[in-house]
Amino acid sequence: MVHTINLARKLRLQTLKMVHKANASHIGSCLSMADILAVLYGEILNIDPNNPQWQERDRFILSKGHGAAILYATLAEKGFFPSQWLDDYSQNGSKLTGHVSHYVPGVEVSTGSLGHGLPIGCGIALAGKRDNKSHRVFVLLSDGELDEGSNWESFLFAPHHQLDNLVAIIDYNKIQSFGTVKEVLDLEPLKAKFEAFRWSVKEIDGHNHQQITDTLKQIPFTKGIPSIIIAHTIKGKGISFMENQLAWHYKSPNAEQLTQAIAELELKI
Repeated sequence: MVHTINLARKLRLQTLKMVHKANASHIGSCLSMADILAVLYGEILNIDPNNPQWQERDRFILSKGHGAAILYATLAEKGFFPSQWLDDYSQNGSKLTGHVSHYVPGVEVSTGSLGHGLPIGCGIALAGKRDNKSHRVFVLLSDGELDEGSNWESFLFAPHHQLDNLVAIIDYNKIQSFGTVKEVLDLEPLKAKFEAFRWSVKEIDGHNHQQITDTLKQIPFTKGIPSIIIAHTIKGKGISFMENQLAWHYKSPNAEQLTQAIAELELKI
């Protein structure tokens, strides 16, 4: 697990620098899923950075497309494109737009308008099933995104078609754009809802690399049934003054805050 923990730290450092330079948003949302991405790309996904369109690859969709910065940092770290591209993140004319773009090597679909990733993932998984392909489809969603009805249509669709090649992961950091999830639109009892929709469900600590790895290696949890992971996370995880703070959904760190954040992460080496 040491290499995925180190990867997550690298991703947090790089993403902080990108968001600061671009004066961009969504650093809190990026930091909450750093550990999940580190395990997926460090341990789980069957991918080839030298051949991003390899037909047998696992498909990963970041449905919470506002978290683009850390996905780009991950793809650069894995060698899908030169790390120099990260310097232009969210700048005019950059390939690396502020929401996820499929023009970037390693990105399956453009996302950002919430509620699209899981429906697309269902379609890809269904096509894979019908073509007798062995690749899997992983979709990472935000908790606030679950307010979108299109997701609940997908939650009905996937078990009906026995899409056990589909894995949904909920980044349950419990804070969305303008308040806590509980205040805006309470999702609980979330596990019971998914079970009622006939998904196979596991709840984990979304920052515990051992738990994340062990759980993802059990996919599918039940043959013939889609799998869903409720990953309990902390918005702004890893930076003391950002953790569980609503302001960091949109706020960008200034130079002083960036220096403090980098110092905190470097102490964790």
